[in-house]
Order: sequence, then C-alpha cells, then structure tokens
Amino acid sequence: MTRCNARSLLSMMFLTQRRRVAENSTLTKQEFNRALELMQYLGYLRRNPNDAPEATLDFSDYNFWLNRLNQFNGNFNAAEMVKAFLTSSEYRRRFGP
Repeated sequence: MTRCNARSLLSMMFLTQRRRVAENSTLTKQEFNRALELMQYLGYLRRNPNDAPEATLDFSDYNFWLNRLNQFNGNFNAAEMVKAFLTSSEYRRRFGP
C-alpha cells in the first residue's frame, strides 16, 4: 500500500468514526437539551446560567432545569420550561408583570 493510499484510508476511517458520533441519537438528544436550556436563559433572562442573580454562580439552577428537561425526555411543554421562566420572580422583576 502506498503512503497516499494509507493516508486516504486513515482519513476515511476517521471521518466514518466522526460521522457515527455526530449521528448518535443519544448524543444529539443530550446536546439538544443543553442547547435548549441555554437558549432559554439567554432568551428569557438575558444572561448566562452562571451569572448573577444565580445564588451559587455554579450552574446549579441550570442543571436543575436541564435534569427536569431530561426527565421529560426533552418535552419542554410537559416539563413546563417556558412557564417556569415567564413566571419566575427574576423575569417578572426585570421585564414586568
């Protein structure tokens, strides 16, 4: 096998493994839930999950809501995610009734 063919083969094997990881349904679901929760913090509260007024500044609230979302298999309606953000005291204090 020539050096060029060996490189092509290794490159193809690497790309195949990457694709398997990228298309893994469990990984996709976990990353989707994390991204969704982050978007809710950024969109509704206009802050990072570990910024003040987060009491401990350690993502504990973010992790609580991420765990809740995971418990409901990513169904944010059943987990009442939007409702929780919109009725939170932080949201009400910052953006009105």
